[in-house]
Amino acid sequence: MNTVRPSRSAQASAVRRRAVIDALRRGAVPESGLDLLATGLDRFEQALDAELDAVASGASVFKAVRGEYGSGKTFFTRWLGERAKRRNFAVAEIQISETETPLHRLETVYRRLTERLTTTGFPPSALRSVVDAWFYALEEDALAAGAGDDELPVEVEKLLVARLTDVSRHAPSFATALRGYRAALAEGDEATAAAVLAWLGGQPHVAAAARRFAGVRGDLDHFGALGFLQGLLTVLRDSGHPGLLVVLDEVETLQRVRSDARDKALNALRQLIDEVHSGRFPGLYLVITGTPAFYDGQQGAQRLAPLAQRLATDFTTDPRFDNPRAVQLRLSGFTLESLVDLGVAVRDLYEGGADAPERIKRLATDDYITDLARAVGGALGGKVGVAPRLFLKKLVGDVLDRIDQFDDFDPVKHYTLTVRGGELTDTERNLAASADDVDLDL
Repeated sequence: MNTVRPSRSAQASAVRRRAVIDALRRGAVPESGLDLLATGLDRFEQALDAELDAVASGASVFKAVRGEYGSGKTFFTRWLGERAKRRNFAVAEIQISETETPLHRLETVYRRLTERLTTTGFPPSALRSVVDAWFYALEEDALAAGAGDDELPVEVEKLLVARLTDVSRHAPSFATALRGYRAALAEGDEATAAAVLAWLGGQPHVAAAARRFAGVRGDLDHFGALGFLQGLLTVLRDSGHPGLLVVLDEVETLQRVRSDARDKALNALRQLIDEVHSGRFPGLYLVITGTPAFYDGQQGAQRLAPLAQRLATDFTTDPRFDNPRAVQLRLSGFTLESLVDLGVAVRDLYEGGADAPERIKRLATDDYITDLARAVGGALGGKVGVAPRLFLKKLVGDVLDRIDQFDDFDPVKHYTLTVRGGELTDTERNLAASADDVDLDL
């Protein structure tokens, strides 16, 4: 993945610049502002934008992203999420894990989706804001059709039934819960309204009194989750959000679960893909991310032949000829050159908001950044491709911050790269040259 055009850093607002720099200082992928750091993804832009536009028009899309650790999968999906939000999509990023979010339990996946649901105007969870906006839209539509104040509740109920007709065939309790939520609000019972909305979001163990009030029973199950997802898409569309981007991150974790759970999860993924392709979920853009081992290995997608067939993509050609319209996208990861380009871009972004921009420019030279990138890669066993997180954390927190704050700090004279085991992820630790501290002089 290559990096930014220098002009972008100059155009960044102080708020966006600070958000990006703060995340890099923590060793995290920024939640927003990724357009300041990403080009090189331009080879995907046209195809992905066309797919987002199709989804906004009522289509549904499935995409699989493959790449080794450090290749930028999380960066890519958040960058895609920003592009989706520019079209007023809602976005949800879900981490797949054996204990917290097992893929074979779609009711849990749906619950995490509603917990992580975000829009341009609202952070997670945006579910209540979306539902409230939906009821407001129904009221506006009823008034526009000539309903008077006395007739409004009845007309809104008619619209609710009409809009959710298809959903109610599969999940009648979705519309029932929405009625219960609205009724609780009308009575001024905030606690019951919140509990009913929690049930609508897939939360278990909702108080029995709230469920009785709304007229729903039990907890959401695996099959009901698909109907609720269909209902959520309808509510989103009618409240002004033409699509929903859902990212299922780190599906390679399925390779480490028990064989029975793994088989169920792979089949659930196959089912999801088929439902997307069948057109059941208009307005859904579903993305999964995983390592090549998941897509190609016998403990991953290849374990279930129908799933492997749906994910099959030819990667035997030069990566520059990869088809961005294919079901799988390949992220090739960083080289030393692209890592240096990224470091230079971050330095330029930092410089735009620094207290001492001239010192930043004079001391954090391109040559110094090259040496730092090479040293961090060396600390990780020469694996430059997995170095960007640690490299940017060191560059911002250990070098640029010090240059900006201390008049007499010179990174060439006063800074020695130290990589300690405690600051590494498991993958980075496995690649490090030693379990002990690694000190490298620049």
